[in-house]
Amino acid sequence: MIRTPLCDLLGIEHPIVQGGMAWVGTAALTAAVSEAGAIGILGGGNAPPDWVRAQVREVKQRTSRPFGVNIPLFSPFVDDVVSICIEERVRVVATGAGNPAPIIPRLKEAGILVMPVIASVALAKRLERAGADLLVAEGMESGGHIGEVTTLPLVPQVVDAVRIPVVAAGGFADGRGLAAALALGAVGIQMGTRFICTDECEVHPNYKEKIVRAGDRATMTTGHSLGHPVRTLRNPLARDFEELERRGVTEQEIIEFGTGRLRLAAVEGDMVHGSVMAGQVAGLVDDIVPCKALVARIVRQAEDVLRGMPRFFG
Repeated sequence: MIRTPLCDLLGIEHPIVQGGMAWVGTAALTAAVSEAGAIGILGGGNAPPDWVRAQVREVKQRTSRPFGVNIPLFSPFVDDVVSICIEERVRVVATGAGNPAPIIPRLKEAGILVMPVIASVALAKRLERAGADLLVAEGMESGGHIGEVTTLPLVPQVVDAVRIPVVAAGGFADGRGLAAALALGAVGIQMGTRFICTDECEVHPNYKEKIVRAGDRATMTTGHSLGHPVRTLRNPLARDFEELERRGVTEQEIIEFGTGRLRLAAVEGDMVHGSVMAGQVAGLVDDIVPCKALVARIVRQAEDVLRGMPRFFG
Protein backbone atom coordinates (compact mmCIF):
# COMPACT_ATOMS: atom_id res chain seq x y z
CA MET A 1 0.00 0.00 0.00
CA ILE A 2 1.18 3.51 -0.81
CA ARG A 3 1.27 5.60 2.35
CA THR A 4 2.58 9.16 2.45
CA PRO A 5 2.62 11.94 5.06
CA LEU A 6 -0.71 13.10 3.60
CA CYS A 7 -2.36 9.92 4.84
CA ASP A 8 -1.07 10.46 8.36
CA LEU A 9 -1.93 14.15 8.40
CA LEU A 10 -5.52 13.74 7.20
CA GLY A 11 -6.22 10.32 8.70
CA ILE A 12 -6.90 8.64 5.33
CA GLU A 13 -5.80 5.42 3.67
CA HIS A 14 -4.83 6.66 0.21
CA PRO A 15 -3.05 9.90 -0.81
CA ILE A 16 -5.87 11.16 -3.01
CA VAL A 17 -7.90 14.35 -2.53
CA GLN A 18 -11.18 15.08 -4.31
CA GLY A 19 -11.30 18.65 -5.58
CA GLY A 20 -14.04 20.75 -3.96
CA MET A 21 -16.16 21.66 -7.00
CA ALA A 22 -19.21 23.92 -6.78
CA TRP A 23 -22.45 22.19 -7.90
CA VAL A 24 -20.44 18.98 -8.25
CA GLY A 25 -18.83 18.16 -4.89
CA THR A 26 -22.08 17.56 -3.01
CA ALA A 27 -22.53 15.42 0.09
CA ALA A 28 -23.06 12.25 -1.91
CA LEU A 29 -19.73 12.49 -3.76
CA THR A 30 -17.82 13.82 -0.75
CA ALA A 31 -18.92 10.95 1.48
CA ALA A 32 -18.31 8.32 -1.21
CA VAL A 33 -14.73 9.49 -1.78
CA SER A 34 -14.01 9.46 1.94
CA GLU A 35 -15.58 6.02 2.27
CA ALA A 36 -13.24 4.86 -0.50
CA GLY A 37 -10.26 5.72 1.71
CA ALA A 38 -9.34 9.03 0.05
CA ILE A 39 -10.68 12.39 1.30
CA GLY A 40 -13.79 14.02 -0.07
CA ILE A 41 -14.08 17.80 -0.18
CA LEU A 42 -17.53 19.40 -0.14
CA GLY A 43 -17.77 22.21 -2.70
CA GLY A 44 -19.07 25.28 -0.89
CA GLY A 45 -19.07 27.57 -3.91
CA ASN A 46 -21.32 30.61 -3.45
CA ALA A 47 -23.91 28.53 -1.62
CA PRO A 48 -25.72 30.07 1.36
CA PRO A 49 -24.67 28.97 4.86
CA ASP A 50 -27.81 26.93 5.53
CA TRP A 51 -27.15 24.77 2.47
CA VAL A 52 -23.51 24.24 3.47
CA ARG A 53 -24.46 23.22 7.00
CA ALA A 54 -27.10 20.80 5.72
CA GLN A 55 -24.61 19.25 3.31
CA VAL A 56 -21.92 18.93 6.00
CA ARG A 57 -24.40 17.12 8.24
CA GLU A 58 -25.44 14.84 5.40
CA VAL A 59 -21.80 13.88 4.82
CA LYS A 60 -21.49 13.05 8.53
CA GLN A 61 -24.55 10.83 8.28
CA ARG A 62 -23.08 8.98 5.31
CA THR A 63 -19.55 8.46 6.63
CA SER A 64 -17.55 8.62 9.84
CA ARG A 65 -14.33 9.15 7.92
CA PRO A 66 -12.50 12.50 7.54
CA PHE A 67 -13.73 14.97 4.95
CA GLY A 68 -13.28 18.64 4.17
CA VAL A 69 -15.04 21.75 2.88
CA ASN A 70 -13.86 24.00 0.07
CA ILE A 71 -14.38 27.74 0.58
CA PRO A 72 -13.80 29.92 -2.49
CA LEU A 73 -12.76 33.28 -1.13
CA PHE A 74 -14.98 35.21 -3.54
CA SER A 75 -18.04 33.80 -1.76
CA PRO A 76 -20.09 36.43 0.12
CA PHE A 77 -20.54 33.89 2.92
CA VAL A 78 -16.90 33.13 3.78
CA ASP A 79 -17.12 34.08 7.47
CA ASP A 80 -20.37 32.18 7.97
CA VAL A 81 -19.03 29.05 6.31
CA VAL A 82 -15.86 29.23 8.40
CA SER A 83 -18.07 29.31 11.50
CA ILE A 84 -20.01 26.28 10.26
CA CYS A 85 -16.79 24.33 9.65
CA ILE A 86 -15.67 25.12 13.20
CA GLU A 87 -19.02 24.23 14.75
CA GLU A 88 -19.32 21.00 12.76
CA ARG A 89 -15.67 20.04 13.38
CA VAL A 90 -14.68 19.28 9.80
CA ARG A 91 -11.21 17.84 9.36
CA VAL A 92 -9.81 20.19 6.72
CA VAL A 93 -10.77 23.40 4.93
CA ALA A 94 -9.55 23.92 1.38
CA THR A 95 -9.51 27.44 -0.01
CA GLY A 96 -9.16 28.89 -3.47
CA ALA A 97 -9.56 32.04 -5.55
CA GLY A 98 -7.76 34.35 -3.17
CA ASN A 99 -5.55 34.73 -0.11
CA PRO A 100 -6.97 32.89 2.93
CA ALA A 101 -4.54 34.45 5.43
CA PRO A 102 -7.31 36.39 7.26
CA ILE A 103 -9.28 33.21 8.08
CA ILE A 104 -6.39 30.87 8.85
CA PRO A 105 -6.04 31.81 12.57
CA ARG A 106 -9.71 31.04 13.32
CA LEU A 107 -9.52 27.66 11.65
CA LYS A 108 -6.25 26.64 13.24
CA GLU A 109 -7.43 27.68 16.69
CA ALA A 110 -10.31 25.25 16.19
CA GLY A 111 -7.93 22.45 15.22
CA ILE A 112 -8.93 22.47 11.54
CA LEU A 113 -6.23 21.83 8.96
CA VAL A 114 -5.95 24.56 6.31
CA MET A 115 -5.21 23.48 2.74
CA PRO A 116 -5.08 26.39 0.26
CA VAL A 117 -5.03 25.76 -3.48
CA ILE A 118 -2.22 27.81 -5.00
CA ALA A 119 -0.91 28.42 -8.52
CA SER A 120 2.43 30.12 -7.84
CA VAL A 121 5.54 29.77 -5.72
CA ALA A 122 5.11 33.27 -4.30
CA LEU A 123 1.66 32.49 -2.90
CA ALA A 124 2.88 29.15 -1.58
CA LYS A 125 5.60 30.86 0.47
CA ARG A 126 3.20 33.54 1.72
CA LEU A 127 0.62 31.02 2.90
CA GLU A 128 3.18 28.82 4.58
CA ARG A 129 4.19 31.87 6.62
CA ALA A 130 0.51 32.58 7.33
CA GLY A 131 0.10 29.13 8.89
CA ALA A 132 -1.23 26.83 6.17
CA ASP A 133 -0.80 23.16 7.08
CA LEU A 134 -0.43 21.86 3.53
CA LEU A 135 -0.82 23.19 -0.01
CA VAL A 136 -2.41 22.06 -3.25
CA ALA A 137 -0.19 23.17 -6.13
CA GLU A 138 -2.55 23.31 -9.09
CA GLY A 139 -1.31 23.58 -12.65
CA MET A 140 -3.20 25.25 -15.45
CA GLU A 141 -4.22 21.89 -16.94
CA SER A 142 -7.00 21.77 -14.35
CA GLY A 143 -10.64 22.59 -14.96
CA GLY A 144 -12.37 25.74 -13.76
CA HIS A 145 -10.35 28.74 -12.57
CA ILE A 146 -6.67 28.30 -13.44
CA GLY A 147 -3.27 29.92 -13.01
CA GLU A 148 -0.48 30.45 -15.53
CA VAL A 149 1.99 27.63 -14.81
CA THR A 150 1.58 24.01 -15.83
CA THR A 151 1.69 21.21 -13.27
CA LEU A 152 5.01 19.61 -14.19
CA PRO A 153 7.16 22.70 -13.50
CA LEU A 154 4.93 24.11 -10.75
CA VAL A 155 4.86 21.19 -8.34
CA PRO A 156 8.63 20.64 -7.85
CA GLN A 157 9.22 24.39 -7.53
CA VAL A 158 6.60 24.63 -4.79
CA VAL A 159 7.98 21.50 -3.09
CA ASP A 160 11.44 23.09 -3.06
CA ALA A 161 10.13 26.42 -1.79
CA VAL A 162 8.19 25.28 1.30
CA ARG A 163 8.57 22.84 4.17
CA ILE A 164 4.91 21.84 4.52
CA PRO A 165 3.41 18.96 2.48
CA VAL A 166 2.38 19.65 -1.12
CA VAL A 167 -0.42 17.93 -3.02
CA ALA A 168 -0.21 18.00 -6.83
CA ALA A 169 -3.27 18.97 -8.88
CA GLY A 170 -4.06 19.54 -12.54
CA GLY A 171 -3.89 16.66 -14.99
CA PHE A 172 -4.37 13.61 -12.74
CA ALA A 173 -6.75 10.76 -13.50
CA ASP A 174 -4.93 7.47 -12.98
CA GLY A 175 -2.17 5.66 -11.14
CA ARG A 176 0.53 6.79 -13.53
CA GLY A 177 -0.25 10.35 -12.49
CA LEU A 178 -0.09 9.49 -8.80
CA ALA A 179 3.31 7.83 -9.27
CA ALA A 180 4.55 10.84 -11.24
CA ALA A 181 3.37 13.26 -8.55
CA LEU A 182 5.24 11.32 -5.88
CA ALA A 183 8.36 11.46 -8.06
CA LEU A 184 8.00 15.25 -8.20
CA GLY A 185 8.05 15.42 -4.40
CA ALA A 186 4.31 15.74 -3.78
CA VAL A 187 2.63 13.72 -1.03
CA GLY A 188 -0.46 12.94 -3.10
CA ILE A 189 -2.76 14.15 -5.83
CA GLN A 190 -5.99 16.10 -6.08
CA MET A 191 -8.48 15.13 -8.78
CA GLY A 192 -11.62 16.95 -9.86
CA THR A 193 -12.58 16.01 -13.41
CA ARG A 194 -11.98 12.29 -12.85
CA PHE A 195 -14.31 12.24 -9.83
CA ILE A 196 -17.12 13.85 -11.86
CA CYS A 197 -17.36 10.59 -13.80
CA THR A 198 -18.29 8.42 -10.84
CA ASP A 199 -21.59 6.81 -9.94
CA GLU A 200 -21.98 8.88 -6.78
CA CYS A 201 -21.41 12.28 -8.39
CA GLU A 202 -24.81 13.93 -8.72
CA VAL A 203 -24.14 16.11 -11.78
CA HIS A 204 -26.41 15.68 -14.78
CA PRO A 205 -25.61 12.60 -16.91
CA ASN A 206 -25.01 14.88 -19.90
CA TYR A 207 -22.05 16.44 -18.07
CA LYS A 208 -20.48 13.06 -17.39
CA GLU A 209 -21.07 11.87 -20.94
CA LYS A 210 -19.43 14.96 -22.43
CA ILE A 211 -16.30 14.30 -20.36
CA VAL A 212 -16.20 10.61 -21.29
CA ARG A 213 -16.43 11.53 -24.97
CA ALA A 214 -13.77 14.25 -24.72
CA GLY A 215 -10.44 14.00 -26.50
CA ASP A 216 -7.03 15.48 -25.82
CA ARG A 217 -7.93 18.89 -27.34
CA ALA A 218 -11.46 19.09 -25.97
CA THR A 219 -10.89 22.01 -23.59
CA MET A 220 -10.35 25.73 -24.06
CA THR A 221 -9.79 28.71 -21.78
CA THR A 222 -11.70 31.98 -21.57
CA GLY A 223 -11.68 34.92 -19.17
CA HIS A 224 -8.14 36.06 -19.88
CA SER A 225 -9.32 39.65 -20.35
CA LEU A 226 -10.65 39.57 -16.79
CA GLY A 227 -7.41 38.25 -15.37
CA HIS A 228 -9.25 35.11 -14.24
CA PRO A 229 -8.98 32.45 -16.94
CA VAL A 230 -11.30 29.45 -16.77
CA ARG A 231 -10.89 26.07 -18.48
CA THR A 232 -13.99 24.35 -19.85
CA LEU A 233 -14.92 21.83 -22.49
CA ARG A 234 -15.49 23.40 -25.89
CA ASN A 235 -19.13 24.18 -26.59
CA PRO A 236 -21.19 27.06 -28.03
CA LEU A 237 -21.11 28.94 -24.72
CA ALA A 238 -17.31 28.85 -24.53
CA ARG A 239 -17.06 30.12 -28.09
CA ASP A 240 -19.54 32.90 -27.27
CA PHE A 241 -17.32 33.89 -24.32
CA GLU A 242 -14.33 33.95 -26.64
CA GLU A 243 -16.18 36.21 -29.08
CA LEU A 244 -17.24 38.61 -26.31
CA GLU A 245 -13.65 38.99 -25.20
CA ARG A 246 -12.52 39.51 -28.77
CA ARG A 247 -15.05 42.31 -29.15
CA GLY A 248 -13.78 43.98 -25.99
CA VAL A 249 -17.04 44.19 -24.07
CA THR A 250 -16.90 45.40 -20.47
CA GLU A 251 -15.94 43.18 -17.57
CA GLN A 252 -19.41 43.62 -16.06
CA GLU A 253 -21.08 42.46 -19.28
CA ILE A 254 -18.92 39.33 -19.35
CA ILE A 255 -19.65 38.58 -15.68
CA GLU A 256 -23.38 38.99 -16.22
CA PHE A 257 -23.21 36.78 -19.31
CA GLY A 258 -21.49 34.02 -17.33
CA THR A 259 -23.53 34.11 -14.14
CA GLY A 260 -25.29 30.80 -13.44
CA ARG A 261 -23.74 28.96 -16.36
CA LEU A 262 -21.99 26.27 -14.30
CA ARG A 263 -25.25 25.34 -12.60
CA LEU A 264 -26.94 25.22 -15.99
CA ALA A 265 -24.48 22.55 -17.10
CA ALA A 266 -24.00 20.59 -13.88
CA VAL A 267 -27.57 20.56 -12.60
CA GLU A 268 -29.74 21.03 -15.69
CA GLY A 269 -27.49 19.26 -18.17
CA ASP A 270 -27.43 22.04 -20.77
CA MET A 271 -24.32 21.32 -22.82
CA VAL A 272 -24.98 24.21 -25.21
CA HIS A 273 -25.54 27.19 -22.91
CA GLY A 274 -23.88 25.82 -19.75
CA SER A 275 -20.26 26.11 -18.61
CA VAL A 276 -18.85 22.58 -18.66
CA MET A 277 -15.80 23.04 -16.45
CA ALA A 278 -13.28 20.22 -16.88
CA GLY A 279 -9.52 19.78 -17.09
CA GLN A 280 -7.35 18.65 -19.97
CA VAL A 281 -7.26 15.25 -18.31
CA ALA A 282 -10.82 14.72 -19.61
CA GLY A 283 -9.20 12.96 -22.55
CA LEU A 284 -8.05 10.21 -20.17
CA VAL A 285 -11.51 9.61 -18.70
CA ASP A 286 -13.38 6.87 -20.53
CA ASP A 287 -15.74 5.34 -17.99
CA ILE A 288 -18.11 6.04 -15.10
CA VAL A 289 -17.41 3.89 -12.05
CA PRO A 290 -18.05 3.85 -8.29
CA CYS A 291 -15.65 5.95 -6.22
CA LYS A 292 -14.40 2.92 -4.33
CA ALA A 293 -13.49 1.12 -7.54
CA LEU A 294 -11.83 4.22 -8.98
CA VAL A 295 -9.64 4.89 -5.93
CA ALA A 296 -8.64 1.22 -5.69
CA ARG A 297 -7.76 1.15 -9.39
CA ILE A 298 -5.62 4.28 -9.17
CA VAL A 299 -3.70 3.00 -6.16
CA ARG A 300 -3.15 -0.38 -7.79
CA GLN A 301 -1.87 1.25 -11.00
CA ALA A 302 0.49 3.49 -9.05
CA GLU A 303 1.87 0.54 -7.13
CA ASP A 304 2.48 -1.34 -10.38
CA VAL A 305 4.29 1.66 -11.88
CA LEU A 306 6.48 2.17 -8.83
CA ARG A 307 7.34 -1.52 -8.56
CA GLY A 308 8.39 -1.49 -12.21
CA MET A 309 10.84 1.40 -11.82
CA PRO A 310 13.90 -0.76 -10.89
CA ARG A 311 13.98 -2.16 -14.43
CA PHE A 312 15.39 1.17 -15.57
CA PHE A 313 18.49 0.78 -13.42
CA GLY A 314 21.50 -0.88 -15.02
